[in-house]
Amino acid sequence: MKKSWNFGINKILISEADLSKRIKELGAQITNDYKNSEKPLIIVCLLKGSILFMSDLCREIKLPLKMDFLSVSSYGDGFSSSGEVKILKELDETIMGKDVLIVEDIIDTGRTLDKIISILSIREPNSLKIVSLLDKPSRREVEMEGDYIGFIIPNEFVIGYGLDYKQEYRNIPYIGVMGSDI
Repeated sequence: MKKSWNFGINKILISEADLSKRIKELGAQITNDYKNSEKPLIIVCLLKGSILFMSDLCREIKLPLKMDFLSVSSYGDGFSSSGEVKILKELDETIMGKDVLIVEDIIDTGRTLDKIISILSIREPNSLKIVSLLDKPSRREVEMEGDYIGFIIPNEFVIGYGLDYKQEYRNIPYIGVMGSDI
């Protein structure tokens, strides 16, 4: 028997409507913060989990921008970070002298973003900031704060709206808490 597309979600943590409202607010804040910059704005999406968030967020940023993608992995097939950050796809754009906004799905331990910031900082961007849909500060292992945060969440395993479990559940239009029956 086939599972339904949202099989195993215990509860909805953040609804579609709440996601949409907050992303509009983040887009307006980012637009305001960068509106006077003379430097090009590059949105760097961390694949795969951030793709839906980045797509919706970019539509709310009312400025010229370029998009680029960086693919990293630190989870594998488990529930928690492996501790090893692997770069799977590099940027296509040169970021030297440009305003760079990293789009992340969730700040968890902070190790992944710490590694990415180290890699991108040596490329001498004009500015380097982070926008994260979710922040789970209770799991932090390295000091890390986003510049723009959508929602602070409790220490639960979340899926949906780009976040996955074994590459599934990304297409759920809300953030849900995964149950033990998956």
